[in-house]
Amino acid sequence: MNLIGADNMMTIESSPSLAHDYAAAAERRVYDIDDVDMTAAPADLGHICVVGGGQMGSGIATALLENGVRVTLMETSDDRIEGAAARIRANWSNRVKRGELTESDIDERMGRFAGVTDLERAAPAQLFIEAAWESMALKKEIFGRLCQVAPPGAVLATNTSSLDINLIAETTDRPQDVIGLHFFSPAHVMRLLEVVRGERTSDRCIVTALALARLLKKVPVVVGVCFGFVGNRIFAARDQQTSRMLLEGASPQQIDDAMQHFGFPMGPFALQDMAGGIELTWRLRQQTGDVDEIGDALYEAGRLGQRTGRGYYRYEPSNRSPLPDPEVNAIIAGLRQKYGIVPRSVESEEIIDRMILPMINEAAKILDEGIAQRASDIDVVWNTGYGFPLDKGGITYHADTIGLPMILKRLRRLQAEHGDHFAPAPMIERMVAEGQPLSESKRS
Repeated sequence: MNLIGADNMMTIESSPSLAHDYAAAAERRVYDIDDVDMTAAPADLGHICVVGGGQMGSGIATALLENGVRVTLMETSDDRIEGAAARIRANWSNRVKRGELTESDIDERMGRFAGVTDLERAAPAQLFIEAAWESMALKKEIFGRLCQVAPPGAVLATNTSSLDINLIAETTDRPQDVIGLHFFSPAHVMRLLEVVRGERTSDRCIVTALALARLLKKVPVVVGVCFGFVGNRIFAARDQQTSRMLLEGASPQQIDDAMQHFGFPMGPFALQDMAGGIELTWRLRQQTGDVDEIGDALYEAGRLGQRTGRGYYRYEPSNRSPLPDPEVNAIIAGLRQKYGIVPRSVESEEIIDRMILPMINEAAKILDEGIAQRASDIDVVWNTGYGFPLDKGGITYHADTIGLPMILKRLRRLQAEHGDHFAPAPMIERMVAEGQPLSESKRS
């Protein structure tokens, strides 16, 4: 890393090739975990039980089956098991069309699949992965049952994307065996695996998670417990500004275009429509008490994204191209009128600042709190799980190419204009005072 500028250690020289080199090195470091006994023997991964056969559970089962694992999938009825099996087969359909797989290949994989409606029938497994809906009450119920039927020493994993796994572990009599395995959707495609370590998670659990990641050819990043962990916590900090900018005068397509111009493969609204984010974030708000009146209005209107043909955009049958929808504009206009907001022009530069700078700020807070071991781990999460542009290296690397003094100045300006959401993280202020780059930082 080449350090340049009047502040000496404040700005790094960057180019797409240097950024790619940094990102590749960051991926190689994820297995270097300071406080884990890597000689611990992992659990047997030959047979794994997946609890829940929805989109995520089916994706996890798909990834396991295509890597030689015997899978028992638990669902609440035979009909749901059949639906999960159909989704698993469908996950391979395009590869059959491209000639990469044959129907015989799929039959061989499905020969290692079994569905059960009683967890006791999956008890010989040494790893259980819960992939139920994102509800604390539901997950506690499942883990209470798991600790009754799983063999001693079995690893009990939750695929939660945001919930406190310490609270889930309290439901069991073996919290040392509980770990978070946050797969990203579609689970058989996305490379990132957030490995969430609870207060009492054993080294054996972590080593098992890393072994699973190697088996599935995924990139594991070990993180601590907080709401949203690393990936979704930063995602929430970024997207807190989207609804506000819509009310101020921006359109969904304008914000999406600005983020694509920055380098993301798609903007936040198109992504929500694709991934079912309108319903997911609505359900999370019911638990947290947060408010997003635009998101709530879309949910209440049945606009759930691509699967309903209407979300922030509208979609033609058999076409996933997002199209502007006057109905969404009318919903936003109605809320502006309700709050007496006079719309203004929101330029692309402001959109990028109000979305990227909170990501940098939140990354510094996460590192300061010890949720991530090193800044580069945060970059790996967003590079591999959220499409952060690789020619910018990662969130913290990009901050250093801009220069932390400039980041601090712009955060303070945004704080004065838009409130304390932009209050600079103490770590950024310290790094500026000490003349240190953020991307080379580690937790203390």
